[in-house]
Amino acid sequence: MKFYISTTGIKRLTISSAGASKASPATRRISGRTVLPLVLVLALILPFLFVRIAFIVLESATACSSTLDCIGWRFFSGSDESMLREELTRALLEAKDGKVDNNEKGIESFNQLVQEMTLKQQDVKAFAFKTKAMLSRMEHKVQSARQRESIYWHLASHGVPKSLHCLCLKLAEEYAVNAMARSRLPPPEYVSRLSDPSFHHLVLLTDNVLAASVVISSTVEKSANPEKLIFHIVTDKKTYTPMHAWFAIHSIQSAVVEVKGLHQYEWSQEVNVAVKEMLEIHRLIWGQYYKNLKEEDFEYDGEHKRFLEALSPSCLSLMNLLRIYIPELFPDLNKIVFLDDDIVVQHDISSLWELDLNGNVVGAVVNSWDGDNCCPGRKYKDYFNFSHPIISSNFDHNRCAWLYGMNVYDLEAWRRANITETYHHWLKLSQESGLTLWRPGIIPPALIAFEGHVHHIDPLWHVAGLGSRSPEVPRDILEAASVIHFSGPAKPWLEIGFPEVRGLWNKHVNSSNKFVRKCRIMG
Repeated sequence: MKFYISTTGIKRLTISSAGASKASPATRRISGRTVLPLVLVLALILPFLFVRIAFIVLESATACSSTLDCIGWRFFSGSDESMLREELTRALLEAKDGKVDNNEKGIESFNQLVQEMTLKQQDVKAFAFKTKAMLSRMEHKVQSARQRESIYWHLASHGVPKSLHCLCLKLAEEYAVNAMARSRLPPPEYVSRLSDPSFHHLVLLTDNVLAASVVISSTVEKSANPEKLIFHIVTDKKTYTPMHAWFAIHSIQSAVVEVKGLHQYEWSQEVNVAVKEMLEIHRLIWGQYYKNLKEEDFEYDGEHKRFLEALSPSCLSLMNLLRIYIPELFPDLNKIVFLDDDIVVQHDISSLWELDLNGNVVGAVVNSWDGDNCCPGRKYKDYFNFSHPIISSNFDHNRCAWLYGMNVYDLEAWRRANITETYHHWLKLSQESGLTLWRPGIIPPALIAFEGHVHHIDPLWHVAGLGSRSPEVPRDILEAASVIHFSGPAKPWLEIGFPEVRGLWNKHVNSSNKFVRKCRIMG
């Protein structure tokens, strides 16, 4: 035995014996350079072979009578993949055309599906049908849950929060015990301004004290000439006392506020009869719509939201319906700006009173800030029944509806055009036509009554929809808008209001007021 040693250590070992025949030393050497690549190759190939054989054996258990028969021709062949793909495609197409009974109790989870397929060793077709049935049931459950969530969401928008009810009770109590809360509104020295056309007159019809305070405080704060503002608040008998108490105690230094209850108006018998008739027809339309609703009408998200909105109590609200009687409410005024109680004024709106309506009755936003050909709200087809010949022959279903909530009214032009009479004419026509001309609400008959009398104003005067689901108005548009409108169920004073836009309203709430703090208005 001979060792060959170098300075770096043992490089190789040569073994020889005396009786052995002479051979080349190279054939008796084991080199590390040869063994290492061989080990690496085997380490890569063996796991692949193991997995491949295991897959074929498992698949052969159901596809072949004999495992050995299958392995022999499929081991080095890729045709099994194409066959499996074709079989799966065929099974999926059959499952697509097949009917699924969602009421039949079946597999509810993927784990159950895998367990059943493994135990029963079912084929691909059975797997496709069971998967389709499981997904169909899950889809039905998700859709049903969304519908219920939307219904609960709308129901939440109909109630009066405990905090607002508390505020009204506290203010009514204050009206009873505090002489200042009963003081005249406006003070006698300002009464002459209530019909002076040189002032800027704003009208609110509301039974929400907190909302009215936000509208007025935001308008005065942003006004360049607040001393020219005259606010006319009309409310119902129930809310008159707390509304009066709030603005008597928290008087606006620079502006004039008038609070008047409906019980204080002395209308003629003719007007009283017309108002009662209007309320009754709106109730009949609402009842007819409700009676004709079917469960399948709520099948699609976009549709059932519209149905729920049409069934909202606001459709029958007296304060909403009386908008059509603004000329009768203010016989001494000629031009006003009407504001909803769910708006916030962000910039000076004084120039609205200088706006030339070109002989029209109402100035309103008709085109969207997103483009002249876009509607800011909805189209006529969203309000009217175009399957009825009276509607289809008179109106275009793709016409944009103008926005309610912030409007300039020329009351003289209103009276000349007989807008209120036209409104009543169409209400009676709807009653004679089976109450199916439009969906419940104040907007459809108003769109008809003002037809041809609308002046388009800049879209940034009025940006609406902040009370609808997922308001998608860009931040720069929100900041540039003169008036932002929380139209929709999610009012900012409700818990369902959207946090991302609620702050625009909250900052105008008088959070330092003792009644607001006691009733925990801000949570």
